[in-house]
Amino acid sequence: MPELLDRITIDPEICHGKPCIRGLRYPVEVILELLSAGATTDDILRDYEDLEREDVLAALAFAARLVQVKRIQPPAA
Repeated sequence: MPELLDRITIDPEICHGKPCIRGLRYPVEVILELLSAGATTDDILRDYEDLEREDVLAALAFAARLVQVKRIQPPAA
């Protein structure tokens, strides 16, 4: 997974510092939104020709890393 995560870049000059794919202007969140809306990896690659299959996997790996928390504390009522 570390090789996949190397594809995720964060640059304040690109997309306001949001995590992006390989320094391109494709925020990880856009790839995740497409996948959650039902798009397949092949759909994404067909629509965004400069992306690679590993880029989509990198977006998923990045999201998985973000949600690896020990516990979620609900807000106080």
